[in-house]
Amino acid sequence: MKILHIDASSKFHQWSNSRALGRYFLQQLKSNGVEFDIDYLDVTEDVQPHVSAEFVQATYTPKEERTERMHEVLASSDAMCQRVMDADVLVCAMPMYNWTIPSTFKTFIDAITRTNVTYDLLADGSTVGKLGDKKVLFITTRGADLRQGSPYNHMDAMTPVLKAAFAFIGVEAPQFVDAQPLQFTVAEAREAALVRAHNDLDQLAAEWATSMAKCNQPEMAV
Repeated sequence: MKILHIDASSKFHQWSNSRALGRYFLQQLKSNGVEFDIDYLDVTEDVQPHVSAEFVQATYTPKEERTERMHEVLASSDAMCQRVMDADVLVCAMPMYNWTIPSTFKTFIDAITRTNVTYDLLADGSTVGKLGDKKVLFITTRGADLRQGSPYNHMDAMTPVLKAAFAFIGVEAPQFVDAQPLQFTVAEAREAALVRAHNDLDQLAAEWATSMAKCNQPEMAV
């Protein structure tokens, strides 16, 4: 199994809760006996280009009609799409910045949302995502408490953006572990938030290990 492990925090490794939680989940998977290879991507270092007029024109030009310049413009996106398609699992760890996803993760989404690559555009104008076979986990860290019942709950623009963007390319049921609140609160609440996140990741790692073990069992001959 191949896991594409993505970090999107602008903080250095030793100061980033989202980076630490992503590493922790992968360690828990290993502890539960899951074998995997890692393709690591830090989108704060490997920043994808913003969408440009050239990119849009190249994307919607049939592949066989693209110019050499169009192929150059799409090269980094082609490579990123291939990395995503080669993975069985995506583990995406990121902080919430100003109520939504980091801009570097948005450019990653733009790079992998490609007509006739990660989704098909049909003759009637409808679309069909092509990444429905991928297992996706979003590990997010939030400064404020955006859980149900919180006065900030309505300001969570992160979750709907991630759900919508990945549903479009075929991922209908991504999973979320959200650590919150981690900044706008007292120390005890921050510590409790991290404990909840670790417990959720422990449970999820155990569930994934069980389901993957069942998938790998040989069928009984009849």
